[in-house]
This record gives sequence, structure tokens and C-alpha cells, in this order.
Amino acid sequence: MLYLILLTYQRPLAEVEAHLAAHREYLARHYAAAHFLLSGPREPRTGGVILARAESHAQVVRWVDDDPFKQAGIAAYEIIAWDPALRASEVPAQWVPNAAVATTDPAV
Repeated sequence: MLYLILLTYQRPLAEVEAHLAAHREYLARHYAAAHFLLSGPREPRTGGVILARAESHAQVVRWVDDDPFKQAGIAAYEIIAWDPALRASEVPAQWVPNAAVATTDPAV
């Protein structure tokens, strides 16, 4: 299952910046474990988004609880479970094994 993790900053950007190195180390650990697929700041910079792959919502909650941003009260989190039905051909099938490749041919 895929999960969108939406972060919304609760503190000024100066405080966000002060915790950014620790947050990036947290992200690196989860990329190394193949938990996270994509991440980055929102535009405008009001928070961030992480695309994660996990077995359960509870697992994602544990990961979020370990984020230095959460521990320092820098961000609030929304976790959205997502089971894509379609994918572009360039999206790796292992990311979403149940999603069919979308076609642009309306006759299919």
C-alpha cells in the first residue's frame, strides 16, 4: 500500500531550518530501508510531502513518530492510504503491483 504523508509546518521557517539536517537524516534512513519513494517541500513552502510504501497504517504512524520534525513540534502530519488503480508506464510496477498501466487509447 502507498501512503501520502502530508506535513504542515507549525513553526516559523527559521525553526524548520534549524531541524532540517536531522529531518534529512531521518529521510535518508527510510530511503535506505526502501520505505520512502519520493519526498520534498510543498510549494509554497508550508510543509512537505512524502510518498511511502508500507504494510500498514500503524507502521507509517511509527515512522512519523520518529521524525525529528514531529518530535520538535515543527510539523503536523496527515497520513493518507492510497491504492492506485492505474499507473503511467514509466512508474515502476513494484511500487504499485496492483495498478494497471493506463492507456491513452479510449478503445481499450
